[in-house]
Amino acid sequence: MTESERVPSRRAVLGLVAAALVGGVAGRARGAMAAEGKAMVYVGTYTDGASKGIYRMTLDAATGALSEPELAAGAASPSFLAPHPGGRFLYAVNELGQFGGAASGAVSAFEIGRSDGKLTLLNQQSSGGAYPCHLAVDRQGRHVLAANYGGGSVVILPIGPDGRLGAATALVQHHGSSVNAQRQEAPHAHSINLDAAGRFAFVADLGLDRVMVYRFDPARGTLVANDPPFAATEPGAGPRHLAWHPTGRWAYVIGELDSTVTVFGYDDARGVLTREQVVPTLPPGARPVSTTAEIVAHPSGRFVYGSNRGHDSIAVFRVDARTGRLTPAAHVPTGGRTPRNFVLDPTGAWLLAANQESDSVVSFRVDRQTGALQSTGRSARVGAPVCLRFAPVGAPR
Repeated sequence: MTESERVPSRRAVLGLVAAALVGGVAGRARGAMAAEGKAMVYVGTYTDGASKGIYRMTLDAATGALSEPELAAGAASPSFLAPHPGGRFLYAVNELGQFGGAASGAVSAFEIGRSDGKLTLLNQQSSGGAYPCHLAVDRQGRHVLAANYGGGSVVILPIGPDGRLGAATALVQHHGSSVNAQRQEAPHAHSINLDAAGRFAFVADLGLDRVMVYRFDPARGTLVANDPPFAATEPGAGPRHLAWHPTGRWAYVIGELDSTVTVFGYDDARGVLTREQVVPTLPPGARPVSTTAEIVAHPSGRFVYGSNRGHDSIAVFRVDARTGRLTPAAHVPTGGRTPRNFVLDPTGAWLLAANQESDSVVSFRVDRQTGALQSTGRSARVGAPVCLRFAPVGAPR
């Protein structure tokens, strides 16, 4: 046996660490759900119809039943949500074209009520660009990173000890276009995600057919273009959201415009994504006008799920444990129209799908051996649900 064979590679060590962290979080969440039998879910919405803001409801861990949603906080189109890792705060983009007299949306900070999960608005900050649609909180809980779809830019807002947001420490503007003249005439930053180590930020830009890569400085709250500065998808794919495999070895990017998932290998030392596979999210022969929305990896790392709007289904993929590549396994109707977003609970036992156009959230039981989804027949009515997030471990349930 050579020295290199005896000493584990850095990637292998990080993979084991990431798997252990995922197992620890899932274990704590599973314990909390087993002890209390319920988990709290927050629902981000569009408010140009019946909805008034962010709603909260509970999931029964035994049956999949959802409680009657209650308004947790009034807000203007709080479309996407991100909890603080400490469990005390929740952040939301306000997907607006105008805020504070400028062509911008906003990001709102809320404190989570300890006894009932109600939300109290702490403050708001400009997102620095129009129609922010996605955000993330770094693992130290010190910054919010947000993507502006209309503005084609990304912003970083510092988080104070009291959960309030400070003025932007970074604003990066994208430039360019791609092949779809109607949807890719300009940059459209659609999501922002950090890797497990919190060293690199990845921005799926639908308008550029690129996943932009930045080095993230958590001390200063800045972004600097990586080398190389992006990974390309197929022309016209329209990359929308990104999901990490629990080991951190692969990234899965869903293409809104061509209904595909691109599998990237990840070099965590250099922040480099390498394209390895492209698979369709629709079944063979499907002809509906359809676009994708969300992509999520199962906590076990054995399955990946993606939503089809138009086909109105969740695509189920099996993951090859050696290569990270995907094999289509099933397409499950979501029981409503336009599944904008869906979420797995931390234990991997339940999937909740938000059907935007039919104002419903539907629960599915997940077979943790096969990845199969079975509808529980349980649902809740919420106006224009856009994003679902389980309350962080330690928050009220």
